[in-house]
Amino acid sequence: MYQEERMQLIMDHLTNSGRISIEEICNNFEVSRDTARRDLIKLEEQDLIVRTRGGALLPSPIQEFKNYKDRLVIVSDEKKQIGKLAAALVRKGDRIILDSSTTVQACAEFLHADPCTVITNSINSADSLSEKDSIHIRLLGGILHKEHRYVYGASVIEALSNYYVEKAFIGVGGVTKDGLSSDDEEGKVKRKMMEQAEMVIVLADHSKFGRNYFYRFADWSKVDVIITDQLPSASMMDFFEKHQVEVLVPETNEDQEVL
Repeated sequence: MYQEERMQLIMDHLTNSGRISIEEICNNFEVSRDTARRDLIKLEEQDLIVRTRGGALLPSPIQEFKNYKDRLVIVSDEKKQIGKLAAALVRKGDRIILDSSTTVQACAEFLHADPCTVITNSINSADSLSEKDSIHIRLLGGILHKEHRYVYGASVIEALSNYYVEKAFIGVGGVTKDGLSSDDEEGKVKRKMMEQAEMVIVLADHSKFGRNYFYRFADWSKVDVIITDQLPSASMMDFFEKHQVEVLVPETNEDQEVL
């Protein structure tokens, strides 16, 4: 089978299921892992997929939109890769919650689902999304944190009680086996956001692992997926498997080391 034919069949599979693993490509087409990776690299170069460590996702449809304003918050390349992969999980018509973390802000910048509805307490994310005509924004109202440009407080938590969404994207200050932690006011809002979602997706770069922040706002029973920039330790991977938390890592380096 020619590579072009195999790549088309891979895209057909992604259209039906939204994701594919290296193992599925090897088994379905009787090719080596190296051949499967080369197919995915070529598809990624054509902007048709988003590669993950171990496979690929079908990205949400991309549309033309106006140039963004200069961002008020600059995020690292690692957070951008996490945000790009997170945005690929959003499907057409989804209703989602985005919290106020900078990693989740990166998800907002890559979000192209047409259409979708976003509920957020982040001024920066709302500003970014305002450039995208097909994305409907519900900006929550409350006490403004001037330095970090998000709103919090009882009115935000009360407003969230009225929304039910398919996915919530949550950033963290710290990740340990005991749970997720952050500042207390942020954490109270994050906890409520997680309660209102069918699927909870945590975004955390490798520097957040092993850190305990001031306020623990959730345990792992509330989390469905975690997206990070490096594979966690073997012990942490075993922990995630035990708690049925799916781990997604952007495929940016074939030789990534575990934490």
